[in-house]
Amino acid sequence: MLRSVVAIALRMIIAFFIGFTSMADAGEFNEVLSIGDKSPDWENLPGTDGKKHSLSDLKDKQIVVIVFTCLSCPTAVDYEERIDALAKQHAGADDKVAVVAVCVNRIDADRLPKLEARVKDKGFSFIYLADESQKIAKDFGAIFTPEFYVFDQDRKLVYMGAMDDNTDPRIVKQNFVEAAIAAVQKGEKPKITETLARGCRVRYVRERK
Repeated sequence: MLRSVVAIALRMIIAFFIGFTSMADAGEFNEVLSIGDKSPDWENLPGTDGKKHSLSDLKDKQIVVIVFTCLSCPTAVDYEERIDALAKQHAGADDKVAVVAVCVNRIDADRLPKLEARVKDKGFSFIYLADESQKIAKDFGAIFTPEFYVFDQDRKLVYMGAMDDNTDPRIVKQNFVEAAIAAVQKGEKPKITETLARGCRVRYVRERK
């Protein structure tokens, strides 16, 4: 009996320290990734262009910007033009920055056909992907839409969080994503590496046990 109690207590202590270590390794606002982590891999995600896309497709890019977004969130929709402006800024054939939007919500308003219609209507320049498995968002620890991640040439995370410091584009004073891109292009680290994203929560589907 005593041996059984000791064994249970030992397992509880080990579990506590494993959980504590995981939390310590995560970011300030992200429970999965921390600055300096390698980008989670993803492959063969369907895009609004009718093609399948993988992280490996971007091997020639110096910087990769991933943004989790959707159509059902007013804040995410408000940021569409800013995301598109960022993509157009780096749309040159020789430019080394890729901007990739990903929607993982599984409600009808956010499914691939609706994304395709939106891209066609607005003429967006950024890659827009869908992942109904929601795996990519879970691997990134994404919580909000929109939520941004900037990776350098080694695909190490240099910034994550909000795009800028205000949802109202007229009074934005700091664009964290642009600052991170500029820093990497200079071979430097961004001064601000993590902020709390603003918007609607990612609509994760609860797994039945």
